[in-house]
Amino acid sequence: MRAHTPIAAGWPIAAGLATLTLIAGCVAPPRAEPPPPAPRVEAPAPAPRPAPLAADWRDWPYTPGSWTYRRDPRGSVASFGAQAALPALTLQCDTGTRQIHLSRTAAAATPMTIRTSSVTRALSVQPGSTPGTVTATLPASDPLLEAMGFSRGRFVIDQEGQPALVIPSWAEIERVTEDCRG
Repeated sequence: MRAHTPIAAGWPIAAGLATLTLIAGCVAPPRAEPPPPAPRVEAPAPAPRPAPLAADWRDWPYTPGSWTYRRDPRGSVASFGAQAALPALTLQCDTGTRQIHLSRTAAAATPMTIRTSSVTRALSVQPGSTPGTVTATLPASDPLLEAMGFSRGRFVIDQEGQPALVIPSWAEIERVTEDCRG
């Protein structure tokens, strides 16, 4: 029989350790972390569109502003708008001619249409005395003025190429009309 030498006795242990080391080396390498996602750039939100107008003009929001009334040497004046310097609408009585000049801001002298709860009428206009305005002239006895003053809460002035004016029917309209009638 052969004698066991210390080297021969350690051989199975060394072989086992070598095998375990090799097996341990067969473990898959750790997975690389995926790169962080690129920062997402969001496009700025588009500007909000104005709310579409309701089909019925009586439901449209009022044009911003309020009425003012004053007397002047020719008669009386009622103005509507957000800025006193350039009102959106002016009714001016000329007591000498018994006419009312209806002026609005506009770039072109295209006909304006006035809608009230009882009357709709197109009016021809001329360039106004103030730059950037147009004027329609009505006799003080015109029933359209009564319709504007007594329309159910509002009346509308439409003119091609201009925003519609939705004007509240306040007493200033009738004051100017009555002043002009005498």
